[in-house]
Amino acid sequence: MRRVETVETRFQTLEVWKSATATEFRVAGAIHASHHRSRLLTGLAWDVIAAGCLLRADGPPKSLLMLGLAGGTSCRVLRKLLPDCSITAVEIDTRIIDLAKEHMDLDSLGIEIINIDAYPWLAKNRRMFDVVFDDIYLAGKTDVFRPKMWNPELLGHLRRAVEPGGLLGVNLVTGSGHRAMQVHTRKILHHGFHTIRSLRTPGSLNEVLMAGDRVATRARLDAFASAFADWRDREYWDIIDVRKLI
Repeated sequence: MRRVETVETRFQTLEVWKSATATEFRVAGAIHASHHRSRLLTGLAWDVIAAGCLLRADGPPKSLLMLGLAGGTSCRVLRKLLPDCSITAVEIDTRIIDLAKEHMDLDSLGIEIINIDAYPWLAKNRRMFDVVFDDIYLAGKTDVFRPKMWNPELLGHLRRAVEPGGLLGVNLVTGSGHRAMQVHTRKILHHGFHTIRSLRTPGSLNEVLMAGDRVATRARLDAFASAFADWRDREYWDIIDVRKLI
C-alpha cells in the first residue's frame, strides 16, 4: 500500500493510501476509514459498530442515524446486511465526504448525508430512527478525541431521536488517554437505560456500547454470518464479543 495523496481539510490532515485492492484514509497515523474491493470486515472498530446496530430486540433496524460518517466503512457493512434499511449520516467534514465519494465509492451506498455539525443539528432534530449511533471523533496532532462528553442535555437529544424499542449506540476508543471518557459514558448510560451490551473485537482498541430497554444477544449476529462471501469476513464476524453490562 502506498500514499497517493495528503489532504488538509478544515478539521484534519488526511492521507489517502492505496493498493491494487484497497484504500485507506489515515489520520494521525491511524486508519480512519477503509474500503476493500472484495471484503467488508477489517477486524477493527467498524465491524463492531455494524454488529451493534443489528442488536435491536424486535429485529434489525429499518432506519439508522449515524453521527460521524468519514469514509462510510461501517455503513458499507450495514448496507450489505440490511439492503432495505434507510441510513442517514451526519458528517461535518465536507472534504472527507468528497474524498470518500472519489476513492471509496460512497455514493453506491445510498446514504442520506447531512453535511453539518452533528450535535447542534441533533438539538433541533425531530426525526426518529430505530438505531441512533454516535461515532463522532475529531483528530488531534497525535490522537483522536471526542469533541464533547455526553451530559443529560445531549443524552436527551440522542434519546429523543430513538424510536420506541430502538437502540442508542456509541463507539469509544479505549486505552491510554481515553479511560475517563469511557468510564463517564458508561455511567451516563447506566443511569438512563435498562440494558447495555458491550461489543469488542480482539484487534481493536475500541468498545461499542448499545443501550435500550432490550438489546439482543450475540446469537443475533450468527444469523448474518452467511451473508459474508469471503472466509476472512466470516472469521472476523465470529470473533466479535458481546457482553451484557446491565
